[in-house]
Amino acid sequence: MHTKSHSIIVVGAGPAGMMAAIRASQLHQSVTLIEKNPAPGHKLLLSGKGRCNLTNTCSLEEFLSHFSNGAFLRDAFKKFFNQDLMGFFEKRGLKLKVERQERVFPANDRSVSIRDVLMRELAQQKVNVLYKTAVTDIAVAHGAVRAVKLNNKQELPVNRLILATGGVSYAFTGSTGDGIKFAQALGHRVTALRPGLVPLTVKKDFVFPQGLTLKNIRLHFSGSRASFSSEIGEMVFTHFGISGPLVFSSSGPVVDWLREKQQVIASIDFKPGLSVEQLEQRLLRDFKEQAKKNIRTVLKGLLPLRMVDIFVARLNIKPDVKCNQVTATARQGLLTMLKEFPMTVTGSLPMEEAMVTRGGVSLKDIDPRTMQSRLIKGLYFAGEMIDVDADTGGFNLQAAFSTGYLAGESAAT
Repeated sequence: MHTKSHSIIVVGAGPAGMMAAIRASQLHQSVTLIEKNPAPGHKLLLSGKGRCNLTNTCSLEEFLSHFSNGAFLRDAFKKFFNQDLMGFFEKRGLKLKVERQERVFPANDRSVSIRDVLMRELAQQKVNVLYKTAVTDIAVAHGAVRAVKLNNKQELPVNRLILATGGVSYAFTGSTGDGIKFAQALGHRVTALRPGLVPLTVKKDFVFPQGLTLKNIRLHFSGSRASFSSEIGEMVFTHFGISGPLVFSSSGPVVDWLREKQQVIASIDFKPGLSVEQLEQRLLRDFKEQAKKNIRTVLKGLLPLRMVDIFVARLNIKPDVKCNQVTATARQGLLTMLKEFPMTVTGSLPMEEAMVTRGGVSLKDIDPRTMQSRLIKGLYFAGEMIDVDADTGGFNLQAAFSTGYLAGESAAT
């Protein structure tokens, strides 16, 4: 049994936990970081397809607009935001680069280099890191944290505890929702956990072009009670349905609609840069100029080859029919389908396949200025276990680092 009181204990060595431990140590506190995996940042290594999309250089207001509960993060972002995070890594020798849509990556495209900087800083700050160690219980007395119990039967006294154990997505990385269960057991409300940034399953009522990537398209999603359109970008057909950046970014509300038993249709706009009128003019021109050619040849100028056959089949047009024989009705059908190719969404892949967890410890029970629990003194939350989530582009990781930084600083002061 240790006699020394660990003044601050951080549970979970993901981005939020590591940053919390680093910040508290910088403020001259004795900090212990507890991680059940044999190494830190397991999920961090997978982010951005192994490249780690660290943050985004857009403005604060734009940044907040990408979150479901963005306003809650305003204080954390004022304390430690994108330029601060970039400065943190650059000051420690890691070169960064900004790509399209203002997304920030390590210049070497290796997420492990982000983890290496954090690990070196933990060592530099003399943070006591316990790997392969799990917290099994949190002891509370008189409304304040007192100790954590570990899986090796040890009990560590504590007066400041930061929970940064992540959500429940990508469970194989160790994100099994332990912290959320502890928070709930201690009386905190938890918003329903559901998958975010997740591929969707669709009804295959047409010949499915598995593996086909569509670029420069827009998706439109309509439920029974609401609808929205994505930005222009790319998606990919998979063996189960649709995936890719546009699908990930749109999946949040769609998953919620499906939970409410709404019928959901996803439509592809193959030509988002053209209005219906402009596209009609183009079709008329193409059909006139290539009157003697068959419809498939003309459509190849507008669509990927594998989609041409799907269009022709769906519209019941004979593939060898000449353009000057296509009826006005068939041409109208073609026009409609180019702007709205409908698919019925049947569900999403399970939580294990989601990039982030939506839901978590209710924001009503956390003070946004400090990340401290409103119910238990000395207990702080950071990262994905809080009920905030965003679409893709570096927003979720910045939120993890910022809430970790704020929790670490608040616990230390």
